[in-house]
Amino acid sequence: MAELDQLNAVLTGEGDDPLVVSVYVIAGTAGAGKTSLALRWAHQVRDRFPDGQLYVNLRGYDPGQPVTAQEALHRFLTALGIDPQSVPQDVDAAAALYRSLLAERRVLVVLDNAATAGQVRPLLPGSASSLVLVTSRSRLSGLAVRDGARRLTLGTLPEREAIALLRAVTAGYRPKDDEQQLAELAQLCARLPLALRIAAERAAGNPHMRLDDLMADLRDESALWDALSTGDEGEAEAVRTVFAWSYRALSAQAARLFRLLGLHPGPEFGLDAAEALTGATRGRTRQLLDTLVGAHLLEQTAPDRYEFHDLLRAYSIDQAQHEEPPKERDAALRRILEWYLHTADAAQSWISPAEDRLALASTPQGVRPLSFPDYDAAVNWAEREHTNLLHAVRTAAAAGYDALTWRLCAVLFHAQSPSAPGADWLGVGHIGLDAAARCGDRAAEGLLFTDLGMAHARVNRLAESAEYHRKALEIWGELGDRLNEAHSLNLIGLNHLQHRRLDAAARHFEQAIAAFEEHGSAQWEATALSNLATAHYLAGDLSRAATAVERALTSHRALNDKRGEGNILRVLSGLQRERGEIDESLTTAQAAVDIALGLRNPRLEAYWLLTLGDAQQASGLFADALSSYQRSATLHGRLGHRSRQALAWHRAGEVYRRLHRHSEAADFHRQAAAAHHDLGDVWHEALALDGLGQALLEEAPAAARQHWAEALRLLAAYDDPRAVATRNSLERRLAGGDS
Repeated sequence: MAELDQLNAVLTGEGDDPLVVSVYVIAGTAGAGKTSLALRWAHQVRDRFPDGQLYVNLRGYDPGQPVTAQEALHRFLTALGIDPQSVPQDVDAAAALYRSLLAERRVLVVLDNAATAGQVRPLLPGSASSLVLVTSRSRLSGLAVRDGARRLTLGTLPEREAIALLRAVTAGYRPKDDEQQLAELAQLCARLPLALRIAAERAAGNPHMRLDDLMADLRDESALWDALSTGDEGEAEAVRTVFAWSYRALSAQAARLFRLLGLHPGPEFGLDAAEALTGATRGRTRQLLDTLVGAHLLEQTAPDRYEFHDLLRAYSIDQAQHEEPPKERDAALRRILEWYLHTADAAQSWISPAEDRLALASTPQGVRPLSFPDYDAAVNWAEREHTNLLHAVRTAAAAGYDALTWRLCAVLFHAQSPSAPGADWLGVGHIGLDAAARCGDRAAEGLLFTDLGMAHARVNRLAESAEYHRKALEIWGELGDRLNEAHSLNLIGLNHLQHRRLDAAARHFEQAIAAFEEHGSAQWEATALSNLATAHYLAGDLSRAATAVERALTSHRALNDKRGEGNILRVLSGLQRERGEIDESLTTAQAAVDIALGLRNPRLEAYWLLTLGDAQQASGLFADALSSYQRSATLHGRLGHRSRQALAWHRAGEVYRRLHRHSEAADFHRQAAAAHHDLGDVWHEALALDGLGQALLEEAPAAARQHWAEALRLLAAYDDPRAVATRNSLERRLAGGDS
């Protein structure tokens, strides 16, 4: 093909220098074979890109929502080796990380089915060493003007190539057809590859039917579907006609499945979801899916996983709206949404076993939700279906199923995999809350206010988090729900803890513990007790902290609560270190990190690595400590948790001071102080300034004293034992006494 020759010229030096033009847009009408061309070329030149290839279907023209830049960056970064949980949640930060990873690599990036330049631009590498192929129905002129992209316009196939494609698909299935008739068939298909393949498959499936008769049938379908616009009217008519022609050839059951698949919340789905849509048996559903794949109306992407071309999905939706009786359509949509609800509920029992499960009605007839044998199986499903679950919430809301909407939203919050980006659920959280309000269900509103509070805390938006928890607490008070009041008290206590309002945090934790004990909720009582132990430890009240740690650890182990055990081991390690039990502290911290790794939870790993680094530093294992702090800082940076990232920087500064590498220590302390200042974290800013002063003391004693004076001023508001001891140390140094 001429277009392939143009692309090959990029690498042979006959065309543009790829170091100058690194973005190519393949533009053409729907069904023109843009994706096929890009993928064929990518396969041919794979050896020219030794660092690999990245591909994403941006679904710019899909009937559903297109893939956002954030979603595409998440996929690319995980493909490049970044842990899914560690991908930055801010688009700019994710794009910066992506570009830094590609800076020294030669990678081919294929961005398929883009709608706008804005969808593409965050996915462009920052260097010219990589090459980007973009396919689109639009010309994407903005990329040419602003980003120097070169456009290759892909027309329909030349007649000779169109005939060759028809012959290739039908070879071995029918007698050799007359070339003139094949040319006429190609013209009916507007010589568009997608339409040609579907027509050829129909011809191959009817080997004894004359081509004249097949073309007559094709002409008869020309007015069956006018809902989809695909660009040029002649080409649009050809695509519509071929789709209808192929669809009408299906058996009644296969045609019904094709229609119902248009109701699925997302464009990609599994066998089990298709089974729920139809209400048929698993074996029969698989047979029907195979029929659709054989007719090129559906693509199989993996064992028991399927995907629509965006045009075919639009056609499927249109057929469902016009041909499926409303009652049947509604029943099918409810079946698939209920399947997602009940399967997500089963996943939650493994992923978040401590969280209360919703009281769900029995599943509708024909819906067989999945169950999971273990934690890993549940997490694998949650990762695979993450996008579909988000779409399911939106689909339920659009259909007016308010009760189903808020339940899907609430179950999804606790059924997310540890690798799910924290900001994703926020996009549907308010949809669920609004649906609960329309239902007049105050308890449901309380649950979603609670979930929104936790979701905002995960992305370090603490003020909003506190407000949602206060609203939840008000509702639980109205309803007289003591158990959920206890949950809100515990979560508000955590918010105080993060602001270092330690007395207020301890009061909330003590109230929560009493309420949990009254309710007989041992697991949550142990969790609140762990939080109380943390508050005492941070205040420097080691005796009370030790008592709470011992009780909490015993409870978590008795309950086999690994996450809770790891969290309290973190506190225990700190206690052991301050008591001089260095070996024990190191063993305890490593056990906590091992639990986080076993749970596949980088958020916990990142936090608990700080404690491991502290124990390693106390043991004199400075290289190991720096490694732990570096990984913690990297993970927290990708998670968007700047506060804890700055904690890792500060601790790295402490290690460099002990190694007498004062310049490097000062850099880390300075960076930490600036981050904490930006976040309004006065306590940790003061600690970082203290460290900065110690790092500068030999080279710049006057500057060191200025930093100590500022740290002392910042600490004036704190009166807990640890704060008093820190102030006393600063005052001695400023007075010229012991440090």
